[in-house]
Amino acid sequence: MEPHNKTPRDRLAREKLHESRILKSNVVTRQFHRRVLGILSNKCESQFLITGISPARLFLSRELLSLKTLFKVHPRACLIRVSRTLDSKQGKRILRPLTRIDRGFKVASVTPDLQSLFRKTPAKAWLHDLRKGKDPGKIPLSQNLSNLIRLVTLYKYGGIYLDTDFIVLKSFQFFGLRNSIAAQGVDPVSKNWTRLNNAVLLFDKNHPLLFRFIEDFETGFDGNKWGHNGPYMVSRVVERVKEVLKFTILPPTSFYHVVYHVDKKPRNEEEARWIEGFSYRIRISK
Repeated sequence: MEPHNKTPRDRLAREKLHESRILKSNVVTRQFHRRVLGILSNKCESQFLITGISPARLFLSRELLSLKTLFKVHPRACLIRVSRTLDSKQGKRILRPLTRIDRGFKVASVTPDLQSLFRKTPAKAWLHDLRKGKDPGKIPLSQNLSNLIRLVTLYKYGGIYLDTDFIVLKSFQFFGLRNSIAAQGVDPVSKNWTRLNNAVLLFDKNHPLLFRFIEDFETGFDGNKWGHNGPYMVSRVVERVKEVLKFTILPPTSFYHVVYHVDKKPRNEEEARWIEGFSYRIRISK
């Protein structure tokens, strides 16, 4: 959660976010598209996507366990980890339990090139403003970048996006899931969904709903509200387009079966919304 009391050092760091390495292109990042296509040329039975903006040292045993369960159920899948920090010697050491010869799962970390990745999408304008020094708000830039990168990468390559706090128990292939997003909240009386979440997304390449998500991220961006550019954004967009675009809304029991309750009294409305939206998500299929 974003701290309420900002120090001068915090404010200075925020002012220099537009100079962050993740926003810059170089020889390595410009190979992103070629490297992704190289991974996807391995006859993947399923293709998964995970984004990672945080330092490699924050990739802990929980995240590794999540990936192990993914490959236990999908041993012939391909996993693309869009991450600068894990596209390194340290990252290779962290992922070695998955890539060692006796397992040989198809998993690779690839450093994104945001300028080329966002090209021909509304995300290009958002990145341009950020690079010019526009204040990204008090919510950590990494959180909003993760939201945007997952949308654009899925739009351009298709596949299944997962957060790294899922435990995968059943095969996505078995259930034939595609072009789907899951509800995290349902009205107990009407049974209609009340809120969606972007922690798991299953979409074909160039699906128009993903483009609408990216478009809303750019035009309605607010860097001062938790979830505004993530779960609340997908809820807003789906409410507007659910009658005109083809996709499936899955029930909460598909992906958000177990909820972690935060035993803390919120100090204000923003904290209350954060606590209401925070959960550990466990993948359980009927």
